[in-house]
Amino acid sequence: MITEIGIAAGDIWHYLDAHGEVFFSEMAKHIDKSRELLLMSLGWLAREGHVVLIKDEGDYGISLRK
Repeated sequence: MITEIGIAAGDIWHYLDAHGEVFFSEMAKHIDKSRELLLMSLGWLAREGHVVLIKDEGDYGISLRK
């Protein structure tokens, strides 16, 4: 499972690198992984300090930390 989380984290990182700041709901539509796996991977990236999360009306804005 850890490997799957790491691969999905890489997918998220590459998506954010290409698209800039996005909402989680929009990003989830474009990455072919389950919502649960994306959330675990996003938590990993946040814990490692690679992303910034901002809650916005029931969704989350996500961007790479500069």
